[in-house]
Amino acid sequence: MAGTEPLRSTKATAPQERSAQSKFSIPDAAVLVLLGSGDENLRVAEELLDADVHVRGNEVTLTGSAGDVAFAGRVFEELMTLAQRGQQVSPDTVRRTVTMLSSGSSDSPAEVLSMNVLSRRGRTIRPKTLNQKRYVDAIDQYTVVFGVGPAGTGKTYLAMAKAVQALQSKQVTRIILTRPAVEAGERLGYLPGTLYEKIDPYLRPLYDALHDMVDPESIPRLMQSGTIEIAPLAYMRGRTLNDAFIILDEAQNTTPEQMKMFLTRLGFGSKIVVTGDVTQVDLPNGQRSGLRVVREILEGVNDLHFSTLTSHDVVRHKLVGDIVDAYEKWQATQEGADEVSAAGGRGRR
Repeated sequence: MAGTEPLRSTKATAPQERSAQSKFSIPDAAVLVLLGSGDENLRVAEELLDADVHVRGNEVTLTGSAGDVAFAGRVFEELMTLAQRGQQVSPDTVRRTVTMLSSGSSDSPAEVLSMNVLSRRGRTIRPKTLNQKRYVDAIDQYTVVFGVGPAGTGKTYLAMAKAVQALQSKQVTRIILTRPAVEAGERLGYLPGTLYEKIDPYLRPLYDALHDMVDPESIPRLMQSGTIEIAPLAYMRGRTLNDAFIILDEAQNTTPEQMKMFLTRLGFGSKIVVTGDVTQVDLPNGQRSGLRVVREILEGVNDLHFSTLTSHDVVRHKLVGDIVDAYEKWQATQEGADEVSAAGGRGRR
């Protein structure tokens, strides 16, 4: 809990801009949750908000321009709602709340961050960003959903959680998880070991996510009965998949022909989620990625949706989002340099 002395912002605000002030009290039961251990949440709020934030006991005073005070008030209102619902409020929660409200969306951060997708053994899987919530909502609404975005944005993990939820609620009778088994130029036939040993490294990320959501002891039984199937994409050819929740992961490593083959496996009572990152294509010999062209091909087709996730939706270490941004900036610079070089070459002919 904050001490009796006010905690002052380090930001210097001109006197003429400090015209507005707002005061409110935090319920006693929510003070520690809201402010965080050692006031860590409060320090992050002070860093991100343009209004000055002062706390004495459980009373908060916001000072600054009218717009800054109003915005800060909305941030604290959302955080208090989360705290009163028994949700954990962390510095990351504060950052995500500020980001969502800054986007101008009408969605409530408290509603987004308290949305439960799946619960197991006291642990709840829920979206952590506005785009993630829209992605989850799209999976509920559409038969085929494409989740496209960089590593760490939760596109596969949330799809897996929705698949397990659908199985548990008997919306489907089985889950089928698949990935293309050609990555970095390697083909299964040239790898040593049994078929299982060959495909296991490609499918291991799907097993890892599944273990977070289903009792690990029950997975072998569910796989033996066919309730859960994890297989390379090539195993989907010639099949019609009814009453199933089907996830195609790493779809950037499919060719357009493989993507067509997969999407046309859709049977009655089934749902498909396709996930991938178009910046990490491992197809050999300059082959086109099926994920890169599928939006153009399917333009205007009903009952399917494309969800785009960005570095702002990365839910791994904060540094991952910065790395993604740095690579995107570098790639844009390289492409610009290539275009200049190509234009110069044409000019010298």
